[in-house]
Amino acid sequence: MPSLPDGCTLIELQSVGSTNDEALARAQDGAADGTVVWAREQTAGRGRRGRDWSSPLGNLYTSTILRPERPTGEAAQLSLVAAVALASALDAILPDRVKVACKWPNDILVDGQKIAGILLESQGSNDAVSWIVIGCGVNVASHPEITAYPATNTNAVCADAVSLEAILEHYLEQLFVWRDRWCEEGIEPVRRAWIDRAAGLGGPIIVRLLDCEMSGRFYDMDADGALLLELPDGSRKRITAGDVFIGST
Repeated sequence: MPSLPDGCTLIELQSVGSTNDEALARAQDGAADGTVVWAREQTAGRGRRGRDWSSPLGNLYTSTILRPERPTGEAAQLSLVAAVALASALDAILPDRVKVACKWPNDILVDGQKIAGILLESQGSNDAVSWIVIGCGVNVASHPEITAYPATNTNAVCADAVSLEAILEHYLEQLFVWRDRWCEEGIEPVRRAWIDRAAGLGGPIIVRLLDCEMSGRFYDMDADGALLLELPDGSRKRITAGDVFIGST
């Protein structure tokens, strides 16, 4: 059993359709802030835009319920909080020789390969969210071989296997450290920490939207988590959703 931060309650399951779906249902039933759902296997895991998330035994699948009592726009900043927390946790676990980076909008890379993803879902009004669920999947024992981006897993980059319990413990510790800092100091410290780890910052990227594709330079990320793209003509565009490919073709 992993050690948990104060105020956390762990719900451990052998198998579930989706930890996010389980956490969403429990949030609707009144589960408290800090409730963490952890499953050994997902049979219907999903990522952004409803994409399937391969979820075999041996990897980490977890979803955390938070009740931040913030407007919806501010609560969405918890995506950056989770990314910084997960990157910090993996940095503490993985060898010093590897580079852990945050890839916009919600992936974690190790030496340029995807090792984890984050999915936020919430319920509420514009005035305040009732709750928000932060889903997190980490490739530990295996990773998909055919993906849009190169992928890896923690066991592939570590001389000794790292336990799921150790990764979950480090992640939750960092998640609540950064959540508390966000509550006390606002988004700027979180944004700076994300920028310090940003994959592709300052270089060429391709942004694939639902209806078009754009190329330019990854100029910055604003406080709301939007990517700022500098186009070839020097103009800048604010991107709030899309898929990013680092480098140019």
